[in-house]
Amino acid sequence: MTLFHLIAPSGYCINQQAATRGIARLEEAGYQVNNQRILTRRQQRFAGTEVERAGDINALATLSGRDNLVLAVRGGYGANRVLDMIDWKAIALRQQNDPLLICGHSDFTAIQMALLCEGVITFSGPMLVGNFGAETLNEFTLEHFWRALRNGAFSVEWQGNGRVCDVNGTLWGGNLAMLVSLIGTPWMPQIDDGILVLEDINEHPFRVERMLLQLFHAGILGRQRAIVLGSFSGAEPNDYDAGYDLPVMIDYLQSRLSIPVISGLDFGHEQRTVTLPLGSQARLVHNAKSTTLSMTGHPVISGEKKHS
Repeated sequence: MTLFHLIAPSGYCINQQAATRGIARLEEAGYQVNNQRILTRRQQRFAGTEVERAGDINALATLSGRDNLVLAVRGGYGANRVLDMIDWKAIALRQQNDPLLICGHSDFTAIQMALLCEGVITFSGPMLVGNFGAETLNEFTLEHFWRALRNGAFSVEWQGNGRVCDVNGTLWGGNLAMLVSLIGTPWMPQIDDGILVLEDINEHPFRVERMLLQLFHAGILGRQRAIVLGSFSGAEPNDYDAGYDLPVMIDYLQSRLSIPVISGLDFGHEQRTVTLPLGSQARLVHNAKSTTLSMTGHPVISGEKKHS
């Protein structure tokens, strides 16, 4: 039986109603939801003390069973506080047999990148409160979640913008702000010839640009095969910008890079989002007709029928 194991390494779950709704949905679908006691944990704005939140991640090293889906409750802030308190190698060792399927996004990107440094593939996708606990569960998000977790090879398609390309590489990335916060730390993966996917929320276009330029000046963008941009909601310009907006910023970024920058993917802090296995092997094909991102090599649920 597929089991959902909850973890809360970041912010306090202020929307307890949404958490309850998300758990009810999963249970009604026939899934067991474990570790619900963490939902009410709180210290200031965080989902418990550093010891408690780091404990959520360290406990994964000894979590038994197969087909366990590890689901982050929510993002917010707090994961960076516990990065040096986690035994990443122990979790990586546990992942060698019947690997856990670990899913989340936003602040959770820090955890995911630290795991990727140890070769652990995780899924950037929905979380308990914001997605499964939404007033209306988005069918696109649900379908793409199970597509990623049930299929050892799958694709997502959209109508993207950018240069024509056909490239292969390791898929990695997630939340832009969190990725930038890891530059110069032991938890920043050293990925060459990768396909870097990025998203964020409530960041003005110049702030998005500033973070992208930090990745550029650090030499990280130039080492990739392509960049894929997801959603950047809350990035509306104002009168002062005088025509400077997100598309203009993307054009500027592309002018600084020799690699393609492809935008428009439904990925990020939206009700409508795909699920992507970070660390999988991917192929990105973009032309005037469509954009396709194909992924393989990630762990999947073994106890359920695979879907095409």
